[in-house]
Amino acid sequence: MADEAKAKGNAAFSAGKFDEAIKHFGDAIALAPSNHVLYSNRSAAYASLHKYQDALRDAKKTVELKPEWPKGYSRLGAAYVGLRDYDEAIAAYKKGLQTDPNNDGLKSGLADAEAAKPRSWAPPAGDSPMGGGSPFGNMFGPDVWVKLQGDPRTRPYLQQPDFVAMINDAQKNPSNVSRYINDPRMMQVIGVLLGVNIQTAQPGAEFEGDDGHSEEATSPPEIRTEERPRSVPSTQPAPAASSEKVPEPEPEPVDVNDDEKELKNRKAQALQEKEAGNAEYKKKNFEAAVQHYTKALELYGEDISFITNRAAVYLEMGKYEECIADCELAVETGRSLHADYKLIAKALTRKGTTLVKMAKTSKDYEAAIEVFNKALTEHRNPDTLKKLNEAERVKKELEQREYYDPAIAEQEREKGNEYFKKDQYPEAVKHYTEAIKRNPSDAKAYSNRAACYTKLGALPEGLKDANKCIELDDTFVKGYSRKGAIQFFMKEYDKALETYQLGLKHNEGNQELMDGVRRCMDQINKMNRGDISADDLKEKQARSMQDPEIQGILSDPVMRQVLTDFQENPKAAQEHMKNPMVMGKIQKLVNAGIVQVR
Repeated sequence: MADEAKAKGNAAFSAGKFDEAIKHFGDAIALAPSNHVLYSNRSAAYASLHKYQDALRDAKKTVELKPEWPKGYSRLGAAYVGLRDYDEAIAAYKKGLQTDPNNDGLKSGLADAEAAKPRSWAPPAGDSPMGGGSPFGNMFGPDVWVKLQGDPRTRPYLQQPDFVAMINDAQKNPSNVSRYINDPRMMQVIGVLLGVNIQTAQPGAEFEGDDGHSEEATSPPEIRTEERPRSVPSTQPAPAASSEKVPEPEPEPVDVNDDEKELKNRKAQALQEKEAGNAEYKKKNFEAAVQHYTKALELYGEDISFITNRAAVYLEMGKYEECIADCELAVETGRSLHADYKLIAKALTRKGTTLVKMAKTSKDYEAAIEVFNKALTEHRNPDTLKKLNEAERVKKELEQREYYDPAIAEQEREKGNEYFKKDQYPEAVKHYTEAIKRNPSDAKAYSNRAACYTKLGALPEGLKDANKCIELDDTFVKGYSRKGAIQFFMKEYDKALETYQLGLKHNEGNQELMDGVRRCMDQINKMNRGDISADDLKEKQARSMQDPEIQGILSDPVMRQVLTDFQENPKAAQEHMKNPMVMGKIQKLVNAGIVQVR
């Protein structure tokens, strides 16, 4: 996970292993590319290795991701200082102070950059006689703190107030270095700044010699040259042909804060507790998992994944109240920390899942549905959407079950019949609808409401009810009668004929169905004889062309050839008439008014 890689990077940085820190921060960025803190940390690691262009790139990315975060401008200013672009550094620090006017780190960085700018214009120390200034003048610049923090030999000294005061004094007046030259710590500082290894010891202290035994440190410090010093004080003028390499400045000092170190350590411990909790969860050791997540939360309370993970354990344990409490805590904490909206959505989804498990009535599902909708406003996760749809479906089913009462349904249907007899169709529809709600499986209620819709001219609604009536009870012939009548009024005579004929299969002697068949045949025959107006025929053909079955027949290449043969090849037409399937399709076209028989 990104937090684990970040913790490893922080640990490597604290140990001075900057290359390793850069690798870990890079791994974390690959997992969480929008986390501004990761780019900030890697920028600091690059700066510690004097890779200022890389440090600048990451600092810019930090500011891009989190323009209101002061630390990003601190990193940006430090990178520009390392590149000796003091104007840009000053501008970065000033912009950072606009976001946080009281930020001491930005103030210090600005002051150091402004002080370094005029010094960058001054001639090199070797161009003037030694008597003109201190030989240590170029050593104690604004980058001294980063160098001391980056070297494991001098890093512990930064915790000593008298050492910090000594370095501050040397920065203000480099000539004062001579006052502290007998302090072994100052000799160590000079060695770090010059790039040489100076072996020092406290007076009277012991250090390990070449033979592995302890020796008394009574002689002056020994200097072992590992590389040529970049700037060594000398009383001899430099040869004209020699070119002294100017030491590269480094970024602004990184503040060393005990509280920040403690926080990092606690966070690293918290991540270890979380991993232990995950392992116990996979083993279904839920009590142990809860203990680890709780410990992680106590160590570091700014990662809501500790809370959501514990909520997941409570859900598995059936401790629903505890799970909901943790989900609410995760949402509250996440909002206060401006956490990733996906994490907040996850907590809300888990709460909704818990509420579903607790639900017993349709009313209980309302709270779960509300929470799922809130989660979707944070992040439209497919899993959350699926759970929402399922909750709404179950709620609807429960509502129907809870409302189900066949006795009341029958009473409402009788009331609807009374209003129907009085030609009060809207009132009748109201009572039939209530009857259907009370007993959704009553085919008679749908049939009666279909009759009302027919009287009101609401033919599509009536057809829908008639189809539902037949679906519930395909032996109830009244449903076929209702459907056939509606289709007849819609001038779909061929479909009405089929409906009536289908009803007669269940009740051959039904007079109402037989009358329907007769009326349909009369209309179809009139159409075939041309006894209908051109407008009626045109309207009939337009409606028929919208029928998918008619469209399928007309788009069939075989049927198109058959129709052509009927017009142009009588002999072939005679052969086609022997095929029952072909003739059935021709009859459908005739009934639909598409084909006329003369």
